[in-house]
Amino acid sequence: MKNYRITVNGVAYDVAVEEISADQMGAAPVAAAPVMAAPAKKAAPAKAPAGAAGDVKVNAPMPGKIVAVKVKPGDAVKKGDVAVVLEAMKMENEICVPQDGTIASVEVSVGDAVEGGSVLVSMN
Repeated sequence: MKNYRITVNGVAYDVAVEEISADQMGAAPVAAAPVMAAPAKKAAPAKAPAGAAGDVKVNAPMPGKIVAVKVKPGDAVKKGDVAVVLEAMKMENEICVPQDGTIASVEVSVGDAVEGGSVLVSMN
């Protein structure tokens, strides 16, 4: 029995695969219901302490994958500065901050799959 972690649409699944011989392949299949493993727990990105989230939220405009995070908590930013680069439909989209301020928290990390509307960064 071998264990693998497979990711489908951003959700990781732990699966066990049993190796069988050629003799067993010709045998009648055993009637059994498929077993689906629970999604693997993903380590949460480092977040700001409770109460440190900013008043202004920068949200993902579409689902995609985070390919770069350009800011960190405490960074001073100006309106239009790039906070995160989001890959969607094989295109890299720069997600910019809407106003001048200071980054309060970064809610994502490189490699994260996000849904449209997910909070990427908060700022004051």
